[in-house]
Order: sequence, then structure tokens, then C-alpha cells
Amino acid sequence: MAGAVACLAAVAAPSATATPSAAAPGQAAACTIRPAEKNSEAPLSCLGVTASLNRLPAVGERATLTVNLKAQTDVKHAGLSVQLPPALRLTGESPGFTAPTADAFGQRTSRTLALTPGSRTLTLGVTAIAAGPVQIQADISDTDRPDPRRAGHGSVELTIGTTKGSSAKGIAITKAAATPGTHGPVSDDRKARPIAPKAPAPAPAPAGKPGLASPSAGAAAQVCISGTFRNRFQSAEGGSWNGKANRDEPVSNANITLWGRPTASSGTQKLATGMTGNGNGAFNLCYTPTTSVTSKLWVEFQTQAGAMWSVVDGNGRLYSTATYALDNVSRSTGLGSVYANAGQSRAWHALDTLNKLWWNRGSTTNCWAGSQQDNRCTPITVQWYPGSTDGTYWTVGEDKIHLADNDPDSEHTTVHEAGHALMGKLYKGWWPNVTNCSPHYVNRTSSTSCGWTEGFANAVAFHTFNDTTYYWGNGSSLNLANDRTTTGIDQGDACEARVATALVDLWSQVDGGWTKSNTMMTRTWQSSFREYFLTDRPAYGLDTGSKARNILYNHTIQY
Repeated sequence: MAGAVACLAAVAAPSATATPSAAAPGQAAACTIRPAEKNSEAPLSCLGVTASLNRLPAVGERATLTVNLKAQTDVKHAGLSVQLPPALRLTGESPGFTAPTADAFGQRTSRTLALTPGSRTLTLGVTAIAAGPVQIQADISDTDRPDPRRAGHGSVELTIGTTKGSSAKGIAITKAAATPGTHGPVSDDRKARPIAPKAPAPAPAPAGKPGLASPSAGAAAQVCISGTFRNRFQSAEGGSWNGKANRDEPVSNANITLWGRPTASSGTQKLATGMTGNGNGAFNLCYTPTTSVTSKLWVEFQTQAGAMWSVVDGNGRLYSTATYALDNVSRSTGLGSVYANAGQSRAWHALDTLNKLWWNRGSTTNCWAGSQQDNRCTPITVQWYPGSTDGTYWTVGEDKIHLADNDPDSEHTTVHEAGHALMGKLYKGWWPNVTNCSPHYVNRTSSTSCGWTEGFANAVAFHTFNDTTYYWGNGSSLNLANDRTTTGIDQGDACEARVATALVDLWSQVDGGWTKSNTMMTRTWQSSFREYFLTDRPAYGLDTGSKARNILYNHTIQY
């Protein structure tokens, strides 16, 4: 099944050659709105939004932002949210829109309107107030029915110049400087020992730690550069259609390098490597200088955790944020809080989200899955870049997760796709023959093979975050907790929501966690939840007695 695709929890992305899907229950007709990119795997929707500027403004210049809405069904309460980065400001009248609010992420305005099938155009005035890479975002959703089939996302990326005619389309943020924050020397002579996690021990341990060890700080002559690496991002978890929750959190287990030039005329040298601390983002890189004064020093952070997971751009390159250079360093220095570059925020959020799965991945080795032995692990790789329409899916043959532009805002989406990658590792690259899964809906019947693969991925997200609510990148969400009386969720093991909640209840109430189940899945592979429960669980000593069957019965699954 090389090249098979496993997709977003709510809707599997149809291939570029797929025919339009049949109407979902309660939907008058099939919807066919998709991003313009011909190879996009994005789900079909009844709502679409695009954004464009009539000109590329330089600092001090004004432009008109045009937002085009398209609907293929009636929507009584369509919520439109428009967000500008700090380098742009709304100017002039915006009839029907709320008064703009401002925060560290820029300005945001919204409005609710009724839509009928057809197109509608809205305009807003914007003025450039600072130079640099920027992204304008527009989101439309049915506020009464949270669902990717009734939502759309559009964006514009440009680089603002300082003089007339100097602005350009697109942005370059793969390698970028840290975003100003409290970043700056706060104290000298910090001789604290390194705090980055050490490399995993060779013995099997479910909580093995990824990555590299920092150099020892034992030598008296050493110089140490310390601080905390943090990221400001917007989170769908805790947000809503017209405003996601603002977060300011440390970045755990990110690879870091201390670079320097011993003298003004010498070349750049790698002086130390390590990782940010797990849970606190702290770093302390030490080296033994060869001169009394080091001409320049700076720290570079990359979107990779040891060799276990990484986030790359569309060309496969890691994102990196670098601090400013310290000049003429003769003793240890603390940098305080260093913030990831704002344009890379979603890449760092995706990286840190995978860290949450890593520490509770249910493996008996220091790899993602017990099917792999220490030092022979395969990583999880996420591809993302600003404005991407290449998502949301994971492929078996490529073994890479593709996230669309605002996907990383939803930690559930990131971990759902990582759940597919985890299943692929448990199955050692094998994948079942999945049918009737394009499209698929989290609360609707598809097929038993689709219900199994998508249900497992949903269960990985629910298990990681200890909940049963699915969040999408635009801030909308749907609680999938269910029992036999629940309406709005189809019954049986061909419905992924039923499979997902049955799995997490089996893991928590019967198995004492999911390690035993994951270990079983490394030894025998399943094409359906029925096969998992009736054939393989008893063969490998996992309970299928009355308590386990009652759990399935409660989720409308009977064998």
C-alpha cells in the first residue's frame, strides 16, 4: 500500500483525481470547494474563502484587502474572522465588522453573516507600519455546525519593504532571527551545570529521552551561555471560530547549537550542542575558549528533537531561530527568554506538540514503537510552511505528515496525524487495505477498515490529551463523548468516533494503559477493530471479558 493516505480526523482528503463526495447526512448536495492547488489533499467543503491585496504596500502605504467568500449551501450564521500581523494595521471603515482587537499576534476583526449559494466579496483597508515577512489570514466557518466540511481558510504571504516598490510576494522564514522579547543578557558568570536531556540509555525504557547531551560544565575555564527558549502561538484548544487562545510556552527538547568566532578574523565554529530542557525550555551550553575573549557567540535553535522528530519546510529544510550575536565574550552569560521567530511559530508549536506524544507513546523501547530497537529508530517528520494547502494527511510510502497552514494551531490535528505515523511504525510499514475512506467523517459510518485506522488515530489524540473533543485549526471543536443514547454519531465499528472512544476506555479501564495494546500491534496487524478485539486481544492475553465487552456495548459496538 505504498502511497496510501491517512487523513484528518473529521474528513479524509480526497486525492487530486477523486470525484466529488456524496452529500453527508443533512447536507442538501455534494460540496466541491477545495484549494486551487491541483495536488492539494485538503477536504472538500461547502464554504471557501480567499484573500488578496490590490497592491504590495511598503511601510507607510495603504492597500485594499479583498476577502472573497463562496458558499454551496445555505449558512444562517457564517463566522468570518480576519487576522493581520503586527506589521499591518486596519485603516478606514469596515462596515459590519467588529472593532479590531490587538495583541502580540496583531489585529483581529470578525463578523457574522448569512450566506446563500454563490459568491460574496468584502473589502477592508490595511496600512503597512513595519518591514518584514507578514501573513494575512481569513477564516470562514458555520458557527452552528463545527465541521471542516463547512469551513474554509485563506491567506496572503508577502514581505513588506521600507521603500516604495520594495515589497514582494512570499516570505522566507526558514532561517530567521529570534523575535524580540525579554531576550537579552540578564546576568554574568552563570556556571550552572547543563540541563539539557541526555541521550537515551541503551536499555529498553518507555520514557527514553531523545537527543544529544550538552557538554560538561566541569572545567573551571569554561564559558556557559544559558537561557530559556519559548514560543508564542495561537491555540485552537481553548479558542473559538473568531479567536484562538494566545499561548506563551517553553519549547521542549529542541536541538540547539552554540556557534562562535574565537577572533574577529576567524571562521565560524561549532562550540557546543545540546537540547532545550523538557518542560521548561531551558538551555546551558558550555565551551572551553581558546582565547581570553571570544569575538562573537550566538545560539541557534532547530525544529528537531534529537533524531526522533522534526518539522521541515516544503523543501525538507529544518526551521532555525538564531539569537543575536554576543560580542567580546569573556565569561558566562544568561540570555533570559529567547523567543522563536514569530513567522516560524506554527513550526515550533508542531514540534512541541509531538513532545507531548513522545513522553506517553506506549513503547517498550527508546523508539516511537516497540517494533523498533534502540539506535534503529525511524523518526516522525512533519512538513509545514506558511500558506500551505498541502495537507492534512500522512502517507505510508513517504512516511511524512503534511500539515496545511493553520493545522498546527490544533494539537489534536498534529497528534492525530502522528497517530497514523505511529500505527505505521507499529505495523513495520504494513498498512491495511482501507476502503470507503475518501471522504470520511468522524461521526459517520465509513467502513470497518476506515473506522479502525482513523479511529486509532483519533484515540491517540484523545489518549494524549485525556479528552474526547476534537479541535480544528480554525478554533472550532466537537465533543465526541458518546454512549448508547448519543444522537448525531452513527453506531458500530465503521464509525471512527465509536472506535476511538472504545479504544481509550479499553486502555484506561481494562489494560492499565496502552503499552500492552501497542506491543500486541507490533506482533500482529489488524484490518478492523473486530479483528483487534475478537482475534488478537485474546491471543495475546488482553482481556475481552464482560467488562471489556460492556465498554464496547456502551459505544454501540457488539460482537
